[in-house]
Amino acid sequence: MIATGIYNAGLQLYNAGVHLAAMAGKVKAQRWIQGRQNWASRMREAGIGAQSVVWVHAASLGEFEQGRPVLEAIRTTWPGYKILLTFFSPSGYEVRKDYKGADYICYLPLDTRKNAREFLDIARPAMAIFIKYEFWYHYLTALHKRNIPTLLVSGIFRPDQVFFKGYGGMFRRLLEQLTHIFVQNNASQQLLQQIGLRNSSISGDTRFDRVSALLQEHRELPEISLFVGKGRLVVAGSTWPADEKVISEWWLEKEETDLKLILAPHEIHENHIQSILALFPGAQRFSEVKAGAPATADVLIIDNIGMLTALYRYATIAYVGGGFGKDGIHNILEPAVYSKPVIMGPEFGKYFEAVELEKARGALVVHNHRNLHTQMEMLLSDDAYYNNVAAIAGNYVAANTGATQKIMKYIQEKRFLSKE
Repeated sequence: MIATGIYNAGLQLYNAGVHLAAMAGKVKAQRWIQGRQNWASRMREAGIGAQSVVWVHAASLGEFEQGRPVLEAIRTTWPGYKILLTFFSPSGYEVRKDYKGADYICYLPLDTRKNAREFLDIARPAMAIFIKYEFWYHYLTALHKRNIPTLLVSGIFRPDQVFFKGYGGMFRRLLEQLTHIFVQNNASQQLLQQIGLRNSSISGDTRFDRVSALLQEHRELPEISLFVGKGRLVVAGSTWPADEKVISEWWLEKEETDLKLILAPHEIHENHIQSILALFPGAQRFSEVKAGAPATADVLIIDNIGMLTALYRYATIAYVGGGFGKDGIHNILEPAVYSKPVIMGPEFGKYFEAVELEKARGALVVHNHRNLHTQMEMLLSDDAYYNNVAAIAGNYVAANTGATQKIMKYIQEKRFLSKE
């Protein structure tokens, strides 16, 4: 009871913090609040729960893309079920609110006992799927009490997480309440077994299945083709200011004359775009080129969301951002699937696939602009070296697909969903 009280108090403090941020003009906070207003009445008006429902929850955009293969496989296998897709973060909801693979998309209401009860009363899901993490106490407890099958897919666990601490009993009980936990690797399963959990199995990471599907999409970006021309291209994706500073220092010293650069920053608010323009004098914004301006610069800044996965197809080399921040790198599998050498900053230890790919030498780590200069020179001047790194990256993704198939087999064997 004490732990639950602390949890509830923490949520209320978080909620208050979001409201303060919204009052201060923070757009993400404002969207977080606005998106949850009158959520119950909107769900009822949409008819959620009138038909059989599968509820899929993702924290944000990355988790959605990770779980997307499972969602789409369920939709294909059990077309009689409606898909309810929820997000916690505006960065997921705002980008995928018009996604055609779900029947209803909304924000997840704040995790209170009342909200969880009302949400499930309306939705009445036949099954719930959580992607990677998001261990909301009241929702998971309510699902368990109602005997609704609840799966965690692509779970990843580390020894420093609360589940494995002496004070983490409340959260360990949440893991016990899950019907099944599909983990990405053996280390995660061993951690769960050490705390007495037997409701897990190793499926791998569904992101491999998602990025493998990108190979079949062949999304054309004519403005990018014109920008690249016959030269070579570095695509720097999901970058933060620390990444952009390192890249700009390398760019000023580079020796290649046929090289072009595209930066697709993680955040595209105007202040960030202006800071990038200051680092790269003469750079152009993609929106200007899209509107018809001639692509005359060697540096192009993507000022929209949703292009990055297709951009990597055009790259000679990919730089994946986030590795100079405490939260770590973004998705390295998106460029790797195209057999592109991946360069990243030093903070990648929390990401199993990054650790493995770096160990195999399909991803290269840099600590400053001098390291970046060295790696770029080696990749751009030595064809054998380039081809080896590129092949390792592509082969790594191809060898790790199949998680979705394992999850679907489990759902079918347990008969959580009917064909009717």
